[in-house]
Amino acid sequence: MLVKCPTCKKLVNWSTDEHYRPFCSKRCRLIDLGQWADESHRIPGEEIAVVDDQHQPDKLM
Repeated sequence: MLVKCPTCKKLVNWSTDEHYRPFCSKRCRLIDLGQWADESHRIPGEEIAVVDDQHQPDKLM
């Protein structure tokens, strides 16, 4: 089965022999990883508020 490389769209054989599948090369795999790291690629969802308990005043019990 042939699939398109997610980065460059080159056709890649989908088999266990292809070391970088679904990418055609290490370069395309690293480009994709970089896009996730700089948040060019994101999974949509709601923003989550971050609570920093370390900087909250102590509560009296």
